[in-house]
Formats: sequence, C-alpha cells, structure tokens
Amino acid sequence: MTFIPYATPRMAGDGRREANAAAVLRTVLDHGPLARSAIARHSGLSPAAVSRQATDLFRHGLLRELPELGEGGGVGRPQVPVDLHLGASHGPVAAGVHLGVPASSFGLVDLRGRVIARRTMNHVGADPRVLPAHVSRELDAFLAEHLDGRPLLGVGAAAGGWVDPDQGLVVRHDALGWFHRPLAAELARGLGRRRVRLDNHARAIAQSEILFGRPQARRSLVHLFIGNVVDAALGIAGVVHQGPGSAAGDVAHLPVPDSTAVCPCGRAGCLEATASNTAVGETAQRRGIVPEPDVSLVVDAAAAGDRRADRLLRERARAVGRAVALLLDVLNPDLVVVTEQSSILNPEYLEEIRGAAVDLSHVCDDPERIVSPHAGPATLPVAAGTVVLNPLFRHPLQTLQELSWPGVER
Repeated sequence: MTFIPYATPRMAGDGRREANAAAVLRTVLDHGPLARSAIARHSGLSPAAVSRQATDLFRHGLLRELPELGEGGGVGRPQVPVDLHLGASHGPVAAGVHLGVPASSFGLVDLRGRVIARRTMNHVGADPRVLPAHVSRELDAFLAEHLDGRPLLGVGAAAGGWVDPDQGLVVRHDALGWFHRPLAAELARGLGRRRVRLDNHARAIAQSEILFGRPQARRSLVHLFIGNVVDAALGIAGVVHQGPGSAAGDVAHLPVPDSTAVCPCGRAGCLEATASNTAVGETAQRRGIVPEPDVSLVVDAAAAGDRRADRLLRERARAVGRAVALLLDVLNPDLVVVTEQSSILNPEYLEEIRGAAVDLSHVCDDPERIVSPHAGPATLPVAAGTVVLNPLFRHPLQTLQELSWPGVER
C-alpha cells in the first residue's frame, strides 16, 4: 500500500514526539513488518527519532519485534523487523458495536482492522427506549467470551442518523425515534468501566476505508450508506468531514433521477424513500416476493434464483447508481465507497450501480472508482472498531493516556 501521510504541522516538544509516534505507527501499519531503517526511509524521520518512538510504542504494547524474520550474516547489526502487536499474539484489540434498526453487530478487531470475532444480535420489534441497555449486556457477554486475555483499547460504537461524537450523542435517529440520546454514556454504563466512543456509521466506515482500505481513499472519498438509514460521509486528505454540529452527511432526501417514490417529507424521489432497506422490503412484500418486509429475505431469494427478487435488487442498484452520479459530479472524489447489502455479497449488483452512475455522471467515466467496502460482510463491526483505532493512529500517546493505558506517563 502506498503511504500517503496526513498533513501534520511541525511541532516542538511533546507535540513533535506525538507526531513522530503517529508517523512510525502509520508507517508500520502500511508497510510492516519492516526494519527500523526502512521505517525511517518511508516516514522521513531520522533513524534516531524512529528508535526513540519505536521504544515508546514497544513499551505501550503497540509494536513488537519479530527476530525470527531478521536478516543476519551481513556487516553490522541484524535488521530485526518491527510489526504491529496483533490480536492473535495477545496484542491490544478494539471492540466495535453497530446499532442498527433490526439488528446490531459486534466485533473484535486487531490493530490492522482484521476481525478476530464477530456476531449479530437480532432485535426486530425491540423497544428502542431500552435497546442500548439490551445491546450493552449482550456486548459485555460477547467480550467476556472472546477477549481471551487480550488488552482492550476501548469500545467503538456506530449508529445511523445525526450523531455528535464529541458529545457522545445521537442527535436524531428517525427510524429508532431517538433524539438527543446520550448513547455513549448509556452503553458505557452497561459495560462497567469500559470507555465508549461514538460516531455516525457512514463516517466510521469512511474512516475505516482511509485507515485500512485502498490508497485512493486517503486522497478523497465519498461513502454512501444504504440501509434502513441512508446517509453519507466525505473524506479529504485523510480527514472525514463532520461540519458544524457534526451534521454533515444527511443525504436521505437527495433527489434520485427518474424516481417517483413518495417520501414522508411530502416530496417524491428522495433517496431513502427510493432505495432504503425499508423501502425495498416493503416493495418486495407488496409484490409477493417475501412474506415480510425484510431486505435480507429479498437478498436470499435472489441468491436462490428468484427472478423477481433479482429484478428488484437491480432496480435498487440502478437507483443508487443514479444517486452516486450526482455525488460524483458535485464532489468528484478519487473513490466512491457504497455500503449496500446486495452489492457487498454479489458483485453483479455493484456492476449495476457502476453502470448507472457512469451513464449519468458528467465527470466520471471510470467505473472502478466505485467500490464496495474493503471489509465486505464484516464492514459494520470493523467500522465501529475504527472509531477507537482512528484516534490511536492519529495521536497514539495522547489516546493511550486518555485510556489510562498501563505504562503511559500522566
């Protein structure tokens, strides 16, 4: 993977130490395992600075040496590779929980964003007022089963709608009827002393793509999330835009060309009313494709050869593609990432999205700029875990201090 560094101002003292630690950690993420001399070459830091920061990161358990991969026999000291301390060897891990409308997803991810364990908790019909307490109990049991002695960096939570991460609030989630809900604090109470960070799921997935996905994502990307909630995120130069009040990304009422779907807002052709899981599930039930309005049943039916289900999913994919064309023309990002269930599971639906987007876009004639998330079916728990891992890779020493991590000077 090509290393595209974040723009970091020159700093002195502790600020420079923090920036250098982040540069070392990101270089090992992108290129590791590799020797200290190679870290210096890729990061632009001096060998002495790399040695100092690597020592710090070893002490805090984020890096480890791999002497078994070292190269000896030449002049001078052997080149001992350095890598992230990964979960399989009892390195630190992040927990992630995505709170959805019909189900929530749990996951444990290592420092490379790789899934160690995950599960889905179905809660169709559950009372949204008590859902956070129910989710936190199940997540606590999941962690007790799967941590297996690994140090836990924290819990990342992701949800749809308008989310203010600085306040730990779900400002508005229409599908669950949540308004100004202190979700991070509620989850933390149910998890004992564990810290919880919260963000919008579209932003979390965008940040996951920047950290662990394709190199183009670090230059610029738009992420479009199509679920029961429809929203989006914009990333420029490795930073995901939040906007005043963290309200950026509301595309539920983006007009979809040629759509006549009636929206509760009173207009026709809005993206959420056209392409959301709710809209597709209701259409499938009305057409007699499935017995209840569940988009997963539609996906299963199409996979089993039901032509009506396949036709409906292709209709949705083309509608999503037309919306993608509008986003391409307005923002012209290097990459558009589309999180949509059927296209993650079956590349034929991704091709439908690409075809409709390129046909309508005035600036994009390259369908390869439109992709599914790198984590595939594990996208949601990986993104939720990234809510913890992103600040760690940006400000490792500061983040560990905030986490009261053992061995960090306070």
